[in-house]
Amino acid sequence: MRAATMTDIARRAGVSRIAVSYALNGRPGVSAELRERILGIARELGYRANGPALALHGAAARTVGLVLLRSSAALTVEVFQRQLIAGIQAELAGPGYALALQMVDGLPEEAWVHRRWSAERRVDGVLICDPRLDDPRIAAVGLLGLPAALIGSAYDDRLPGAWCDDRGWSQELAGHLAGLGHRHIARVSGPEGLLHTAIRDAALRDAAADRGVRITIVRGDYTGDSGARHTRELLGMAERPTAIVYDNDVMAIAGLGVAGDLGLRVPTELSIVACEDSPLCQVVGPPLTAVHRDIAGYGALAAAQLLAAIEGEPGPPVQARGGRLEIRGSTGPHPSA
Repeated sequence: MRAATMTDIARRAGVSRIAVSYALNGRPGVSAELRERILGIARELGYRANGPALALHGAAARTVGLVLLRSSAALTVEVFQRQLIAGIQAELAGPGYALALQMVDGLPEEAWVHRRWSAERRVDGVLICDPRLDDPRIAAVGLLGLPAALIGSAYDDRLPGAWCDDRGWSQELAGHLAGLGHRHIARVSGPEGLLHTAIRDAALRDAAADRGVRITIVRGDYTGDSGARHTRELLGMAERPTAIVYDNDVMAIAGLGVAGDLGLRVPTELSIVACEDSPLCQVVGPPLTAVHRDIAGYGALAAAQLLAAIEGEPGPPVQARGGRLEIRGSTGPHPSA
């Protein structure tokens, strides 16, 4: 059975299709009595409005856009992104907004998606995730006139949004490992160019330098393959690190597996830390010391900031609750202790 259309409603009401459009979209041009009659017929026929079509006629899309530079396969293993999306959707559900989610391979493709969404009025605003150094997206959404909020790792007054203090917990983590006697710490980071990668690098280096600790940094891509590969490389060094810090749980668990394959006991011979907590961190053996954050709350806070901007009341970025170090069985004293 085909869906009812505005033409069907117009025929039943004995009015023009334009009058039906005005009534359904809440626009002036029809009387209150006619508007109620048209709405009643629409309900009777089970009419469902087409979002993009309404947007092209000036109605709000009641949709927020989020573009992620990730493959759909990567999203299935990344706890951070899944929890972030869950928090965003929970915040949007209250006022009746939907989330439009798209995966892309790079910034040019993300810019194209933003331009298309804006031109077709498919979204009322967008969330920008994983800020870059000198991020071009912030100026681009401004030129489009598209309300936006930033999900970031540092305060940025160019856009509303939510940010967390990656520097604070990175320094706490360095202090924890140095306090256990470790003098060579390795870090398996996320991709270069991301703002949070640079912030964590700098914080760990600064804290380590203050304590006379050597730091080795290699670049991963958040996948288990890269975590395993880099772990083998690091543990094959002539002067191998005695502690390795991974930017997410997936790489850390892969590193734990490699340590076992090489016959290294954790934490007796190697300490491991994940900079992202998840249930998996607590069920592996030994449970992983990890940085715990309220990621869903982080996403909800950013979504609330975007909704305020859409309503014409943008505010300054709000700091999310910071990460806390959950010390578990995967970190221990330097092997010589």
